[in-house]
Amino acid sequence: MTEPAAAPPTEQPTAEQPTGSVTPDPAPDPDPDPVPDALVRVVLADDQPLVRTALRMVMTDTPDLVVVGEAANGAEAVRLVEETGADVVVMDLRMPGTDGIEATRLVTSGPTGARVVVLTTFDDDDHVYGALHAGASGFLVKDMALDDILAAVRVVASGDALIAPGVTRRLIKEFTDRPRRPSAPPRRGTEGITDREREVLTLVGRGLSNTEIAAELHISIATAKTYLTRLLAKLDARDRVQLVIIAYEAGLVSAA
Repeated sequence: MTEPAAAPPTEQPTAEQPTGSVTPDPAPDPDPDPVPDALVRVVLADDQPLVRTALRMVMTDTPDLVVVGEAANGAEAVRLVEETGADVVVMDLRMPGTDGIEATRLVTSGPTGARVVVLTTFDDDDHVYGALHAGASGFLVKDMALDDILAAVRVVASGDALIAPGVTRRLIKEFTDRPRRPSAPPRRGTEGITDREREVLTLVGRGLSNTEIAAELHISIATAKTYLTRLLAKLDARDRVQLVIIAYEAGLVSAA
């Protein structure tokens, strides 16, 4: 008589084979409000809530700009830049506590790479020249059209600077004409640049665009851009605004 076959041994659970089904850990929640990399992140720094509100409202309706923070003083602006990774700060100069000039210096000398556009009243603000020396890439006048303000933010975000032949040039001329304070930074020289580069620097100081420089010197626009790049490197200038300041300080452009 044949004995019945033995039942196969029951497989014992192991650490690698749990007895019950295991529900995988849920994936972490994504950032509830991520900011696409293509957008320009903006911090608004002004002690007047109405100014911040107006700018925020118009930027909210703009597809390529997003307000990532608002500050009522310079210290808050510096903190928000570090926390949000802002690309541009629209910076008022007259704020309580840390003012716009010191905040501009802290932002532009920091590791974030954020750029600053000064927000000022042209007729009575005597601190703009100091802000440009602190590293601001340009300035906005508070009575500018909102579309012009948005365009200015885009210009600075792209790595350029606001150096329009009209308002910016008059502004810098006004402040370079004034007596320098003892605490003002020393004048920078232009040693080490070629005669042609000096010509280009002079035209930049007069507020000419690359196209206008090319026409003035009978060179291509690409060549004009090359000269500008060399000047930025040789003079250790952050952007076009600082080249204008250097041109005035070196006496290449008359304040008349």
